[in-house]
Amino acid sequence: MMGDRDFRSIVKNAVDSIGRELEIEIDVKDIKTIHLKEVVQCLRRSYYDRVDPKEVERRGFNDLLSGMLRKLQYGSNPKEFAIDDIKLRGQADMMVDDSIILFRPTNTNLETPLANDLLYLNACMWIYDKTDGIIIYITGNKEEIMFSLTRDKKMFEEVIRRVRVLSDLLKEQKTPILEPSNDCTDCQYYQRCFITKKNTKQVSLSEMLGLSKD
Repeated sequence: MMGDRDFRSIVKNAVDSIGRELEIEIDVKDIKTIHLKEVVQCLRRSYYDRVDPKEVERRGFNDLLSGMLRKLQYGSNPKEFAIDDIKLRGQADMMVDDSIILFRPTNTNLETPLANDLLYLNACMWIYDKTDGIIIYITGNKEEIMFSLTRDKKMFEEVIRRVRVLSDLLKEQKTPILEPSNDCTDCQYYQRCFITKKNTKQVSLSEMLGLSKD
């Protein structure tokens, strides 16, 4: 706090505002168009984003890197891939020659790329008909960690399966099954999945053990 102004709140509000501007646009009523982002993350989270959304808390400007690149001239235009009567829409952060490039923030020095990032990158290669892809992780210390990938058909088939599942659940208005992962802790819907009682009675250790207070 400096004077009468809370600069931490000012920065947080700025990050949230910019994040909303850079967010991938999804028509929540169009269940026949599924965005790639929705199926590489927890399907329950994507379902809630459409039917009963709660804004995500962004931690800093590093989280906005991917969105800013998509908005600049380096970003690609969104492209769709037909799956029967469903359209899978994807968008790469950057395209260079025959390579798809994604940029992601990270707080740790990763030894392997995250699974959802691999699914996203591989699917982009099929959607844009490219053969190679690169994920570049940017740490808080501005270090770069790079991983390369050659497109894989089985991995893309898994994405297609999840597209059909999400579309069907949205049509039937059924909540997807729980998909526990390390992302749950930071998910804005954590309490909907893991906390069933909002009010709990405080119980002393003696009461738990059945001991008398006398």
